[in-house]
Order: sequence, then C-alpha cells, then structure tokens
Amino acid sequence: MTNQLILRIIQVFIVGLIVWMLYIILSYTRKHKIKLTERFWTGFGIGYVTDLLDTLGIGTFATTTTLFKATKLVEDDRKIPATMTTAHIIPVLVEALLFITIVEVDLVTLIAMATAAFSGAFVGARVTQNWDTRKVQRILGILLIIAACFMVYRMLTNPGADLTNEVKGLTGFKLLVGIAFDFMVGMLMSMGLGNYAPELIFFSLMGISPAVALPVMMLNAAMIMTAGAKQFIQSGRVNWPGVPGIIIGGVLGVLTAAFFLTSLDVNHLKVLVIFIASYTGFTLLRSSLVKTIAKT
Repeated sequence: MTNQLILRIIQVFIVGLIVWMLYIILSYTRKHKIKLTERFWTGFGIGYVTDLLDTLGIGTFATTTTLFKATKLVEDDRKIPATMTTAHIIPVLVEALLFITIVEVDLVTLIAMATAAFSGAFVGARVTQNWDTRKVQRILGILLIIAACFMVYRMLTNPGADLTNEVKGLTGFKLLVGIAFDFMVGMLMSMGLGNYAPELIFFSLMGISPAVALPVMMLNAAMIMTAGAKQFIQSGRVNWPGVPGIIIGGVLGVLTAAFFLTSLDVNHLKVLVIFIASYTGFTLLRSSLVKTIAKT
C-alpha cells in the first residue's frame, strides 16, 4: 500500500468523522429541542475569526475563551472547554482534511502520534467531567498563561526555522517520547490548552522542521477534539447558543485562510493574542480566587 493511498484513506476517514459529528450534534439538539438559531451571528463572528487565525497557526483557545468572556456567550466557565471543543471540532476536521497532504511526513509518526493524542483526550474528557467552576477557572487560567508563554517563546526564538525538511518523522526512542508527549497534550487540550505551540516546539527540539510538523499538528487536533466532543455533548456540558454559528463561521474562516491568506505575516496578530491570552488567564484566576475567598 503506497503512502499516497494511505493518505487518501485518512482523508476519507476525516470526511466520515465530519459526517458523524454532524449527526451527533443534530441528533442531540433535536432530541433536547435546542434552538439552533439563538445568538447565531455572535457565534458566526467568533467562529470565523478564531478558526481563520487557527489555520494560520495562532490557535483557537486563547481567542475563543476571550471572545466567550467578552460577548458573554458562555457565562458558566465550567462549560467553556466543552463548548469550545464541540464548536470547533468540524472546522478543525476541515483543516486536517485540507492540509494533511500539503507536506510529506512519515506516516508511522503521523498515525502513532494522532492515536496517542486521541487516547489522551478520551481520558482527559472523563477526568474533567465533574470539576466545579473554581477548578475549571484555575485550570483554564493557568493553561492560558502557559499558552501565552509558548507563543512568546516561539516569537523570540523562532524554533526550528533553520532546519531543513530532510527529516520526515520520528524513529526509535524519539518516537516513543513523541507518543507520550502527545498523550499528555491530548489530555491538556481536552481541558482547553491548544496543541499547536507545544507540538511545534517539541518537533523543533527533536530536529524536525516546523513545516513537517504541520500535518501532525492538524491531525492531532482533529483526533483530540473528536475524542472529547462526543463525551462533552452527551454529558450536557455544552452551552449551545452560538455553537451552530461558530461551526459555520469557523469552516468559512478555515477556507478563507487556506485559499487567500496563506502568505500573511501574522506576527502582529500573535502579539495581540499573547496579550489577550495573558489578560483572560489572569482574569479567570482572579475570579476563582474571589469565589474561594467568598466561600470562606
């Protein structure tokens, strides 16, 4: 079986996941009589902007969390991770579908790390199921600040920029480390941390060009979110107003970035995202501390 055929099979699998997730979302909302048009245009704007930036490598976590807070689309902080995952899963699957064949990458690395990420997210979604508001606020706040630090590191060091594309994947001990790393990233992403910056740094430290890391990051994000979305939906942790708008706006944002903005210099946008990630992270931490003090 040729590599090209395997990649085509992966693409067919991704299309199947898109159809499956649409079925799960529509079935759940129909069963529970959820109004899909509520705050649609607010969600549409959030989805378009955040998934456009995600396709450019900025990620959706910091931007979506901040816009949720700014628009008060999700007022219960416990529902932020579940709502983000459910709203962005289809746009991220579209990203993976579009970009999975752009750069040549070792298929063993691609499939092994995607499987590890999926497993980590499956475990992470179960672990966080019964967390209270304060715990979610603390975790989200800390992860936002970590995400901002990762982005600062990327901007200051531009890791792996001088590397060539000669190395196409991980082998031996490095592959085992990569599998363990992606399992942890899968758990953290189910709690809200984006995977792009940590994985880009990891691949660069392993001596692999960031360009080669792109297909792995895309597929991992799709697998991680697929693992968590079904559990999040069935557990009732999704805040549904605006979610259909985010899905549709997000897909259009991905297509816009893929076909029109691939050469855009986004360094200034990254500075803005670092600022809003840090601000929102500290705001969530402060809210969790205020609620803790109030209870005592």
